[in-house]
Amino acid sequence: MFRTHTNGELTLENLNEEVTLSGWVQTIRDKGFMVWIDLRDRYGLTQLVFDQERSSENLMAEVKNLGREFVIQIKGTVIERASKNPKILTGEIEILVKDLSLLNASELPPFTIEDQTDGGEELRMKYRYLDIRRNPVKNKLIFRHKMAQKVRNYLTEKEFIEVETPVLIKSTPEGARDFVVPSRMNPGQFYALPQSPQTFKQLLMVGGMDRYFQIVKCFRDEDLRADRQPEFTQIDCELAFVEQQDVLEIFEGLTAKLLEDVTGNVYGEFPRMTYQEAMTRYGNDKPDIRFAMEFVELNELVKGKDFKIFDDASLVVGINVEGCADYTRKQIDALVDWIKRPQVGASGLVWIKYQADGTLSSSVNKFYSEADLQLIAKKFEAKPGDLMLILSGEEQKARTQLSALRMELGNQLGLRNPNEFAPLWVVDFPLLEWDPESNRYHAMHHPFTSPKPEDIGLLETSPGEVRANAYDLILNGNEIGGGSVRIHDQKFQSKMFDLLGFTKEEAQSQFGFLMDAFKYGAPPHAGLALGFDRLVAILDGNEVIRDYIAFPKNNAGRDVMIDAPSSVSELQLDELQLKIVEKA
Repeated sequence: MFRTHTNGELTLENLNEEVTLSGWVQTIRDKGFMVWIDLRDRYGLTQLVFDQERSSENLMAEVKNLGREFVIQIKGTVIERASKNPKILTGEIEILVKDLSLLNASELPPFTIEDQTDGGEELRMKYRYLDIRRNPVKNKLIFRHKMAQKVRNYLTEKEFIEVETPVLIKSTPEGARDFVVPSRMNPGQFYALPQSPQTFKQLLMVGGMDRYFQIVKCFRDEDLRADRQPEFTQIDCELAFVEQQDVLEIFEGLTAKLLEDVTGNVYGEFPRMTYQEAMTRYGNDKPDIRFAMEFVELNELVKGKDFKIFDDASLVVGINVEGCADYTRKQIDALVDWIKRPQVGASGLVWIKYQADGTLSSSVNKFYSEADLQLIAKKFEAKPGDLMLILSGEEQKARTQLSALRMELGNQLGLRNPNEFAPLWVVDFPLLEWDPESNRYHAMHHPFTSPKPEDIGLLETSPGEVRANAYDLILNGNEIGGGSVRIHDQKFQSKMFDLLGFTKEEAQSQFGFLMDAFKYGAPPHAGLALGFDRLVAILDGNEVIRDYIAFPKNNAGRDVMIDAPSSVSELQLDELQLKIVEKA
């Protein structure tokens, strides 16, 4: 038996018991006549004590040969600790060691394996198996496990069945790029790794499995951003014989249950907002509603004053930053520099300060009188001490840029409290978006999303105005899930493919299996997928998903620990009938 107890469970109740423990040497404190070791495992720390009066000479000699991260087993007696440590579970006891066995030695680790480490991020990712020994990483993985169990329990209670769907599937052109896998047995043909199990879960509905879920790996060969992984995990769900309201109620219940378990607070009905309302009020279809700074449109107040920047803009829009009229010129210049970055792309920023004495000053005093500024301040509902920030330009760009500024100010001013949670449903997305490059419409969600019933007539005349029967779940300014009511009629699905520019042959080649299935009595169905990595991170007061993945990729999509992706041998390429073509 390697251990009778873990390193996180012994207390004064175990006093004088003979125990066996195993684990890693965390620290060694050697006073010559007495040695203390902190022994670590997944469950915590236990202090071991060796001393010349009570320990044999051989044992004292053995302990002198130990180093950090050595794996050992000890046998000893639980005694009361003289200098207690209330910060750890075992802080009232220590083990007087009688026997020591070295299970494995360790080289000196490349960084200190403690909560506050000296290892940089790239180094820790290279030695991820060592990083996992640290509490901050270990605890995140344990938290992820607990959330997964709660999800499974909740969905099982709601009569959902967990079904695994294939990982090697057919490549489709919609959405992000697929990762493709060459088939040795079918030369020149390829599987794709699933971006989601979308078509399979719809086929399960046709198969009568009316409530399906899966915590599933998905893959997208996308250009990476700071916190996006090429492989990620979804809570993927589909239901038959439901409408949008049914789906929202079930997954609002799931999210509220997770939030209650984390915070201890009971969450009522989540607010709902249309896509158009979200874009108008926040310039963003995933707004963080923990703080205000809602958009105020100013076209009718600011145009016609010979200020060309506003006169030439299709939209002039701003936000009111409460209590920030005392911003210095240096602070405002820093905001201007921030929005001029390529990632935001604004050309400038107009500011108006509502001074404490009730007067107004601005960066456009030359064009706008005190009376003009008073009208603008009234539109903002500003009060003395507030700072108004205004952007202008092409409508969509101006909204996007101001949204980025709003979020940055929310961070700077501490308004995005990670321990406060503000869930929100955004509904009624556009069904289609026009792509000028391909000169055709694309599905904003995916081609299986149904339009709002009352908008079906617009498909022939004004397809860009059709709203989707789709919904996104937002938490603290992050999209954590999305879904839609699906098309379940074969003829209507065929019509949708026509509208999206598919030829009959393309639609049959890529989605014929689904169209054929719809001929055999497909029920009305709808679904939703939650991004599990991001959900777990936000619930734990974080937004960095990489910390909650056991073996993540870096920002370049590489696994620096195993050095992947990597080249393969000529023999493997020959078996697959593939050839590496050098770029000119």
